[in-house]
Amino acid sequence: MTDPIFETSSPRFALPLLFAGQAQKEGHVNEALARLDALLHLVLEGQLTAPPSSPQDGQCWLVGSGATGAWNGKAGQLACFCSGSWLFAQPRDGMIALDRQAGQIVRFAGGWHQASRPAVPSGGATVDSQARSAIAEVVAALTTAGILPAA
Repeated sequence: MTDPIFETSSPRFALPLLFAGQAQKEGHVNEALARLDALLHLVLEGQLTAPPSSPQDGQCWLVGSGATGAWNGKAGQLACFCSGSWLFAQPRDGMIALDRQAGQIVRFAGGWHQASRPAVPSGGATVDSQARSAIAEVVAALTTAGILPAA
């Protein structure tokens, strides 16, 4: 941080910063804690273009393009429901989340990326059943770890 007079929030996740003599510091601290709670070990329920009808506290979604309602103008952002209202955050490079809808880990690097499931080996001049079995076990382990999507 340079001069705290001009800085009002942290650069990566817009956590509100406190200042000496600041009134109602609890609001800023509570907002920072709510943002940390939403973004630490991020779980995305999925992607939507409109807020769900009955969200639960702590749930987060990726806002799709053409968003409407309370999410209008927030495309590409994370929408986290906290204490009855929406908290929005811009994804940053290096973020990793569990996409609950896809059942796999996604990462943000200029956009959201996820691994795709490799094709099952087939054909070939020589069929090695042990190698194919080992490949199937590796794919199953990566699926269990949430790296690859379920079949």
